[in-house]
Amino acid sequence: MKKYTRHLIALAVGALAMAANAVEFRSADVHNSDDYPTVAAVKHMSELLDKRSNGKYKIKVFNKSALGSEKETLDQVKIGALEMNRVNISALNSICPKTLVPTMPFLFDSIAHMRKSLDGPIGEEILKGCEHEGLVGLAFYDSGARSIYAKKPVKTLADAKGLKIRVQQSDLWVALVSAMGANATPMPTGEVFTALKTGLIDAAENNIPSYDGFKHYEAVKFYSRTEHSMAPEMLVMSKAIYDKLPKADQDLFRATAKESVAFQRKKWDEQEAKSLEVVTKGGAQIIADVDKASFRAAMTPVYTKFISTPDLQRLVKAVQDNK
Repeated sequence: MKKYTRHLIALAVGALAMAANAVEFRSADVHNSDDYPTVAAVKHMSELLDKRSNGKYKIKVFNKSALGSEKETLDQVKIGALEMNRVNISALNSICPKTLVPTMPFLFDSIAHMRKSLDGPIGEEILKGCEHEGLVGLAFYDSGARSIYAKKPVKTLADAKGLKIRVQQSDLWVALVSAMGANATPMPTGEVFTALKTGLIDAAENNIPSYDGFKHYEAVKFYSRTEHSMAPEMLVMSKAIYDKLPKADQDLFRATAKESVAFQRKKWDEQEAKSLEVVTKGGAQIIADVDKASFRAAMTPVYTKFISTPDLQRLVKAVQDNK
């Protein structure tokens, strides 16, 4: 009996020591909903990590821009002041050139084509492309197809001409919208609703769940399916933090991040259907008869400007051939 008691005490002491040594990493996200697919996916990764590390590692998600904008949190991750970050890949374009490739307009023919490309060697090469900037790419998350929403239908390239369209703070996105003949207006996500409501901008572009989640459908009612981009999200980790981990733990972070992708995609597909219902009931009109060919034809200068090296041209061709 005494031996059994000593065994229980030893187990309890071991558990306390493990709890004392547990590390909680912070991960940033700008989305408002605590159940938004990317927010939920990183929480799911934390559960996997907690279980497989026997309580050694956990992740706490700070969404709703609690730690700053995507640009601000990326700067924190680069220097090791923040452990992890979920960002739209566009936020990485200026520092990791290979991330330009999946951001390019009309690159992917479908969501299936996008997933196939990013799940293979092409995706791995792009994920590794940020390490020289202090960022370890762990996984790609779906961000659906981005389209224009405005105070009027945007069915053709001519309809976009002259519109003040909010874009992400990215040179590529400015060029993309400018190629449409519109006036690109960069601004942080948190300022878009008020800008739409007050008429500071005429339109914005994003996926259906964001149109819903940020309540932009309350400000502008026409969502035109231009589907000009299927740029993914990226989950990145500070290389300064990652490099301090034992190899086995590094592998664990990579493995659990990859496993969270399937969870995120399932949540994404469910969220798209749910958000479509919400915005439609809220009075939004979904415009499906869009002349995508007119928009696609205008994108040649964008490719010429940004896919300017043999390496990037190789990657674009690899995606186009990977159908």
